[in-house]
Amino acid sequence: MYILIEEALVVCTHEVGIVKLEAGQTLVTIGGRKVLVEIDPQGRPISGCPNVGPGIKACLTTLVVKEGYSDLLRIDGKRVCLDTVTGFTDGTPPGIVKYKVNKPGQNLVKEVK
Repeated sequence: MYILIEEALVVCTHEVGIVKLEAGQTLVTIGGRKVLVEIDPQGRPISGCPNVGPGIKACLTTLVVKEGYSDLLRIDGKRVCLDTVTGFTDGTPPGIVKYKVNKPGQNLVKEVK
């Protein structure tokens, strides 16, 4: 499982809604790009989700991460994000539409269990 960096491509499951990521730490980088840590992927804006229509709400924000944090690696006490990060968006229907990682942003460093 690759470690996520700030250039990771995270999308809603509609595939074209892109999550705007921002790293919450500056201590560790891979290739000069900041590594994402615990809670970085949640509460982030999503742009370009095509899921719109009467009574349908596009994915606009990521909700709490359900899985994808490292059990082994931490930076300043926060778990590192892996390419298995996923959780729900605020899109409709509630509790159905997820966000996921399409590309971790780097292919040099990974966690091996």
